[in-house]
Amino acid sequence: MHRKILMGGLCFCFLAVLLGAFGAHALKSMVLPDRLVLFETGVRYQFMHGMALIALSIYGSQNHAKLGEQKGIEWAFIFFISGIIFFSGSLYLLVLATILNGTWSNFVGPITPLGGLFFMLGWISWFRVVFKDKVDK
Repeated sequence: MHRKILMGGLCFCFLAVLLGAFGAHALKSMVLPDRLVLFETGVRYQFMHGMALIALSIYGSQNHAKLGEQKGIEWAFIFFISGIIFFSGSLYLLVLATILNGTWSNFVGPITPLGGLFFMLGWISWFRVVFKDKVDK
C-alpha cells in the first residue's frame, strides 16, 4: 500500500510541475491574470498534497502501523487524492472554461469547496493515525 501511495504522490508532483510550466509559459498569454492565479492555486495545492502523499507513505512504511492505523492511512490517501481531483481539477477546468468558452463552469465552481473538504479530511485522518499510535505506546 505504501508503494501505491508513494507512486501517487510522485505522479501528482510531476503533473504539478508540468502544469505549472504550462501555466507559466503557454497559459499566461491566453487568460487574464486573475484566471492565471486560479490555475497557480490549483498547481500549488496539487504539489503540496503530492508531497503530503510522499510523506504519508514514508510515515506508514517506517512506523509499521497496525491494521486499524493502516486503514487510517488508506483513508488519508483516498481523501488527499480526492482533494487534488476535486479542488485542483475544478480550478483547472474553470480556467480552461475561459479559453474554451465552456458553459460548464457553473457546474464546476461548486465542486472546489468539496475538494477543500477532502483535503481537511485527509489531514484529520492522518492526525488520527498519529494520535492513536502515540496513545498505544
